[in-house]
Amino acid sequence: MLLRVPMLPLVGLLACALLAYAADAKKDAPKEKAATALDAFKNLAGEWVGKGGDGKDTTEAKITYKVTSNGSAVVETIGPGTEHEMVTMIHLDGDKVVLTHYCALGNQPRMKAPAKLDGKKVAFEFADATNLKSDKDMHMHNVTYTFVDDDTLKTEWTHYMDGKAAGTMVFELKRKK
Repeated sequence: MLLRVPMLPLVGLLACALLAYAADAKKDAPKEKAATALDAFKNLAGEWVGKGGDGKDTTEAKITYKVTSNGSAVVETIGPGTEHEMVTMIHLDGDKVVLTHYCALGNQPRMKAPAKLDGKKVAFEFADATNLKSDKDMHMHNVTYTFVDDDTLKTEWTHYMDGKAAGTMVFELKRKK
């Protein structure tokens, strides 16, 4: 005996299953893009050298990158071993890439990159900070990393004072071979 099942309910069930699958795939897309951005930072592991400056003064720059915490974070060290050494921690937070910059100014700005990342750039925007009495105090407010190629990196750090942009420090770096 052959069972006859009406086709309309089966088609509806199949359509619901496909919609649920598509919604899950769409929900994971920003997280995948964020993971791809973190991978770009992981690929920086090693020493980088070049120039850094504010457009008026330029100085030799050395920055190191190290993957840590079982691959879940990247440590950026600006001026390692110097009096003004600064550390930045970069990691995922859900579908965002976030960083905390431990600044020589004594504050710790936290920044987030949007879920939609450009293939060559990751642009972090200020979220909040610790040890910042007021948003009028000087602090790093945003940073953009441009992954020019496997051996060339450009970073642009903008600091704020009195609630507005007060200057940008640009690092143009090459991977030390």
